[in-house]
Amino acid sequence: MSDSRQHAVSRKPAQPSSLRRVTRARPIGDLIGKTLERSCRRRGFAAADLVVDWPDIVGERYAGKVQPLRVDWPRVPEGVSDPEAQPATLVVQTDGATALLLTHDIGQVVERINTFFGWGAIGRIRILQRPLTPPKRTPPRKPRPLTADEEAELSDKLAGVGNTRLGAALEKLGRAVLAKTR
Repeated sequence: MSDSRQHAVSRKPAQPSSLRRVTRARPIGDLIGKTLERSCRRRGFAAADLVVDWPDIVGERYAGKVQPLRVDWPRVPEGVSDPEAQPATLVVQTDGATALLLTHDIGQVVERINTFFGWGAIGRIRILQRPLTPPKRTPPRKPRPLTADEEAELSDKLAGVGNTRLGAALEKLGRAVLAKTR
C-alpha cells in the first residue's frame, strides 16, 4: 500500500459537529476587557490596569477604603506637536477619616502608582470626600436539603471523628459538597 493510503486508512472517522466539544476557557478579564477598557478611557485611564490592580498598588491600608475615579490629564496647547509628558492628577474618592490618613501618605501613594506605570504619570492626587459605594454582592444560594440516604452516608463517614469542633466543620463541608454535587 502506498503511504497516502496508509494514512487514509488509519484516520478516525470524523465525528458530527454536534458531538464535538470545544472548550475555549479564557480568563474573565479577556472576556470583559474591551468593555472595561472603554469605560476606563472615558474616565482618563489609559488602561484598566490601574483600576484592576488598585489593591496591589496602594496596599492593604487603602485597598477597600479609597477608590480611583478618574485621571485628569493636562491640556496640550494647540500647535504643539511634541508636548513634554506632564504628570496628571488622579482623583480618588474616600471617606473623611481615610482622607486624613491618605493626605499624610500621599507622597508614598504617588510613588507607588508611578512605579506601577514605570514613569512619572501622576503628579498629584485630589481627594473627594464621599462615602464609598460598596460592591454589590448577591447572597449565596441556600443548599438543597439532603436526602435520608445522603444523611446516613455523611454520618457514617463522620462517625470516627472524635473532636466535636472538627466534626461540626467536616459535617458542614460534607453537606455543602453533597448538596452541590448530587
